[in-house]
This record gives sequence, C-alpha cells and structure tokens, in this order.
Amino acid sequence: MGTVKQVIVVRRDLGMGTGKIAAQVGHACVLGAEHVRKSNREWYDEWAESGQEKVVLKVSSLSELENVKKHAISLGLPWSEVTDAGHTQIEPGTVTCISIGPAPEDTIDKVTQNLKLL
Repeated sequence: MGTVKQVIVVRRDLGMGTGKIAAQVGHACVLGAEHVRKSNREWYDEWAESGQEKVVLKVSSLSELENVKKHAISLGLPWSEVTDAGHTQIEPGTVTCISIGPAPEDTIDKVTQNLKLL
C-alpha cells in the first residue's frame, strides 16, 4: 500500500494564536482519524500501526482552503472540516482548517505538494 499519512491544512488569515491553532489542529486530527477509522479501516490501521504520521500545512485564505478541499474530493480522499465554536478568538462557524486522510501519501501529495509547512 505504501505510506499512509494525515495532512492538516490551516488558514493563516484568521489571526489565531499559537494555542488556538494547536487546538484546531487537534480537532482536525481526531475528526479525520475517526472518519477514516469508520470509512476505510485498512488505511486507518496502516496509519495507526506505522506511527500516525501527520503533516501540518498552511493556506492564506478560505478560498485557497476550499480549493484544496475540492481537489481532495476529486481524488476520492477522505476529509474533515473544523469550524470554530466562537468562544474565544474568532466568529462562530468560521472554518479554521481541514484534515485530509489518513490516506495513501502518494495521493495526498497530489493535493498538498505545493503548500508550505505551518
């Protein structure tokens, strides 16, 4: 099967602090993993047994994040979206990040290879 990984893509245009970003990435990791655990157990098991590789990348706008999500969908990749509850730094319902995978690295890389690390 090859390497299975999870990628989190974070919006950097929201002015979130470091702790806020960490919490949103944590939400994305859990949502994405649970989604794949239920929908593609083979990918989940491979990912879980090989160290749960995660990569966190950034985009500069909601439209850029939406384009990444659409590309992932077009390739049949599992994804999850995190929206904030609005208790602290940003408005309720704001999309902060997405998770792609856990899924085969070669397919995820087709979507995320041009994005920069957070």
